Amino acid sequence: MSHLLARKKSSYSLRRRQSEAGSVTSSDTPPSDQQPREVKSAPYKDQRYETLLETRGSFMGKHEVGVGDVSRSFNRRLCDMEQTLPNNSLFRDDLFDRSCQNLQNKNEAKIVQDISRLIVPSVEQLALFGAKDLDVLVESVNEGWNNSIPLIKTRPQPDYSAGFRRSAFTNEQLQKLQPFVGELTDMSYFMIT
Repeated sequence: MSHLLARKKSSYSLRRRQSEAGSVTSSDTPPSDQQPREVKSAPYKDQRYETLLETRGSFMGKHEVGVGDVSRSFNRRLCDMEQTLPNNSLFRDDLFDRSCQNLQNKNEAKIVQDISRLIVPSVEQLALFGAKDLDVLVESVNEGWNNSIPLIKTRPQPDYSAGFRRSAFTNEQLQKLQPFVGELTDMSYFMIT
């Protein structure tokens, strides 16, 4: 279980982070959040990538046990519920086909811009509009997971992510989590930004 504990950042990783932040430049390589998507996503396109993840205990395929009963029940409830669409949505029946045609042959940035918020609404915006139970969440867009211990060499930098604010936890809960998340400057599997 000790491999799950937070770690102090190595001097190498601190120098690299300073370099990425622009404080110290040791090479001509731009920080990952300034590199083109094609460069950053190249490792994921390698056909050995899935095998590499499996060697680190992360699997992309179906699990031999299958979907758990709780998850299956929750999924069934979601499918059975009546879903309402906002009036001004590209998913409206009269607009959906044209919306898809407009995105044909567009680059990833355009597709992410037009579609991502329709599929995954902003938790912070939903909280502003009254979903008070979401106030404990914070989101990031294209932000490098600088405090994450990466499974492989490439540091994650998702288009969108949401997680719990530190204020979502009581002091007692934070004390229990401390060995796993460490200090704000430590590396952790559980604290990413």
